Amino acid sequence: MLDFKNIYRLNEYAVTLYRIFLAYIFYFVARLLFYLYNQDLFKLGGIGDLLALCFWGLAFDTTAILYVNLLFIALSLLPLWVNTSKTYQKTLLWIYMTTNLIAFATNFVDFIYYNYTFTRSTFASFESLENEKNKEELLLSFITDYWHVFLIFFICAFIWVKLYKGVKVREAVPSKKLPYFLSSVAALLVTAALVVGGIRGDFKHSTRPINMVDASRHVKVPEHANIVLNTPFAFIRTVKSSDFKRMEGVPQAVIDSTFHPIKQYKDSVPNKPNIVLFILESFGREYLGSFNKDMNIDNYVGYTPFIDSLAQHSLIFPNAFANGRKSIHAMSSILAGIPSFKIAYTSSPYANREIKSIISAVNEMGYDTSFFHGAPNGSMGFLGFGNVLGYDHYYGKTEYNNDEDFDGIWGIWDEPFLQYTADVLSEKQEPFFSTIFTVSSHAPYQIPEKYKGKFPEGTLDIHKCVGYTDYALKQFFKKIENEPWYKNTIFVITADHGNQIYYEEYQKIVNRYGVPILIFDPNGKYKGVNRDLAQQIDIYPTLVSLTGYQKPFRSWGRSLISDTIQKPYALSNTSTNFLFMRDSLIVVRNDENTLGLYDIKDKGLINNIAKKNPFKTKKMEEMTKGFIQDYMNRILDGRLDAENSTETE
Repeated sequence: MLDFKNIYRLNEYAVTLYRIFLAYIFYFVARLLFYLYNQDLFKLGGIGDLLALCFWGLAFDTTAILYVNLLFIALSLLPLWVNTSKTYQKTLLWIYMTTNLIAFATNFVDFIYYNYTFTRSTFASFESLENEKNKEELLLSFITDYWHVFLIFFICAFIWVKLYKGVKVREAVPSKKLPYFLSSVAALLVTAALVVGGIRGDFKHSTRPINMVDASRHVKVPEHANIVLNTPFAFIRTVKSSDFKRMEGVPQAVIDSTFHPIKQYKDSVPNKPNIVLFILESFGREYLGSFNKDMNIDNYVGYTPFIDSLAQHSLIFPNAFANGRKSIHAMSSILAGIPSFKIAYTSSPYANREIKSIISAVNEMGYDTSFFHGAPNGSMGFLGFGNVLGYDHYYGKTEYNNDEDFDGIWGIWDEPFLQYTADVLSEKQEPFFSTIFTVSSHAPYQIPEKYKGKFPEGTLDIHKCVGYTDYALKQFFKKIENEPWYKNTIFVITADHGNQIYYEEYQKIVNRYGVPILIFDPNGKYKGVNRDLAQQIDIYPTLVSLTGYQKPFRSWGRSLISDTIQKPYALSNTSTNFLFMRDSLIVVRNDENTLGLYDIKDKGLINNIAKKNPFKTKKMEEMTKGFIQDYMNRILDGRLDAENSTETE
């Protein structure tokens, strides 16, 4: 029996699991201490609430613990023949304790630092220490003032080491090398798969790796997300999210006159209208015939007959652009007017801060607010960020509760989920504000079996999916058109981003980011075609004016229906370059320099006219830098609303 255990390494595996389990225990201790040191800033209902937050924190602990222990786990499981020897085990002890105690110590920083930042410390927090010239003095002062924090850390470290040494791997040499090797390789492969799932947060195809904003999925009060989180996780997840740097050089007067970042509309809206906002997955502007009538594209074919028919009775913007490249970017851009550049705002260290948005605005006005997304709850980070925004209700795959309509990858097919959405909306008390994010127009580009052959295959895989979602929208409107709330509802349709491209016109850099924006009022109030530049961040102020919200608010965008002050412009980001469009010009800029000035018709950005137009180049460059400066500084300073702004408009 003993030889069997040695050959299949049962003792080694058990001890390795025990050592990883120890990390969970001490992360739990750190979370309790974090709460105790900062309990005045958290209002919990009792020990049950705290334990629930600790439970939700296990997923974030798992990610941090597995990242920190990757080397330790690998060295513990590799079939190296000598890994049970005292020397090898001593080496593992040093690797384990060094990596884990360094990570563990970062939690202790937030026992004190949280009182000043109100968020978990991130890579950006530690990076900022590079600019401090008195690091030694600061450390000495910290040790003196907070000696008890250091004492608790060393007590925990001492106990951790003792517990680690208390359970040892028995030294033994396997008698049968081949079974030992083969079973070790199998165990290593299984462990690798489990580690990947643990680091991501789960094994679902439709869910991105968990990020800081996902902690808000499990809380009703935004600041409670910081109890769910742990500092090692926050640090690891923001290593590549430090693009937010303070900027200066452009006078505030230039920024205010160009972007009017603090706005206030006085639209008179006697009856608060319901708002239904559709964000269509991957619906690039290329696919919609009504948005391409003047593009002069040879042999053009569109795939949205219903939206095209709706557009005839709507106000549409065929020159609109996305302010990000991913679905989660669209959430912050459309709902809170916060665009995303290289690093998404929602993946940044600042994503869990309470911010003003159209959701907070209509919540103040007594609206019922809801978010519908047919994917598994939490997919794309929507549930977490939705809680940050303040939605009253979230309806996902869980609430739909019928896996017969699950597409097997992303979520519930659009048609049945939109029918479900219509039923839920019909039960709501008016006024309500609902956001509906579709899922079916997504790779691997499938549609329900019963609709095979119903929609044009087109020239790209996505075309039939676009046709299916368009049909699902038609069925949705057909179901609600006789509901009593229909006539008092304004519908807005846009997309998160584009997808596959067929026509050469949309291969051009600028048009790659083209998305539709459509406003439909069943009473016919908003109709026509507006060819001015528009963008996703314009939707937030547009909805503000549509609902009659009259308080000051922060927005770099403009109301598409009532703003007479803000001059139209649009911006996009290619992940390497920043594109700023205004009047008839486009300026292209990287992190440091302006790369060129182009005519807005030159969507391929081929003919650089900067040298021919030095004055215009300088002016456009200043406006571009001004936007980036105001964006960065407001995020860093937590001034994403009117109340915390120093400017007056």
